[in-house]
Amino acid sequence: MAEITAAAVRSLRDRTDLPMMRCKEALVQADGDEEKAIEILASQVEKIKGKRADNATTEGRIFVAMKDDGSEAALVDFQCETAPVASNEGFVSLGNLLAQQLLEGPGAATPDELLSQPAPGGSGKTLQQLFDELVNKIAEKFVVTAVARVPGPVGYYIHHDGKTGVLFQAEGENLNAPILRDVAMHIAALKPLFARIEDFDPTAAQAERDRLTQEARASKKPENIIEKIVDGRMKNFYQEQGVLEAQAFAKEESKTVAQVLAEAKLKAKAFVLRSIG
Repeated sequence: MAEITAAAVRSLRDRTDLPMMRCKEALVQADGDEEKAIEILASQVEKIKGKRADNATTEGRIFVAMKDDGSEAALVDFQCETAPVASNEGFVSLGNLLAQQLLEGPGAATPDELLSQPAPGGSGKTLQQLFDELVNKIAEKFVVTAVARVPGPVGYYIHHDGKTGVLFQAEGENLNAPILRDVAMHIAALKPLFARIEDFDPTAAQAERDRLTQEARASKKPENIIEKIVDGRMKNFYQEQGVLEAQAFAKEESKTVAQVLAEAKLKAKAFVLRSIG
């Protein structure tokens, strides 16, 4: 059996960035052959994945990349098991690469499709290879839970802990309006369910309108007054049902989100809201 020197272990660690003990064990198993030891260490990632497959991923971060002109943005929900790992340099670096590739590459409809693509930066590796290397290094379960790429006008917001992120998409030509980020922040705080009134179930909306109309008619008011009363109450109904454009804007509650967007010549279109934990 070949002698495993401290220098050989350090050399392998420098090449793999894996713990010294694992490097030594791999060298022992490889009878001192460094290249074979690297293969042994690389093969261990599947064992780690299998061992931790049932573990919950309740920590992680939301990563966003956006083009300088505001014409497009991408969001990646990248989860792990523990809070310290969510702040790990390797985890954060990979999360940023995922978001960058999603924004600058051909796009991806699923996390697996994104992971199969080359990693930005010229490493010659795919994102999946970098992902597996990180799993092997940290020995924790990671999951890319969701990906989204949105054309502008778009604004984004990430909460200070990185665990809540929003992409807000509007209609209009004002790509860099500050209100886009403000509405994204509003979404993170109030968590609406729908972007626009037309996104809400029309059957349920009509049923509520009919109920309110019948209730108003019982007051014997003229039909034109009844219609105005019902319209006003429907605005409250849409607010209560979580329709973004009907909500009172968090930073200026005297106006609705629709009103503050209209001032910037914009309309709500859609949003992506992701929260971890």
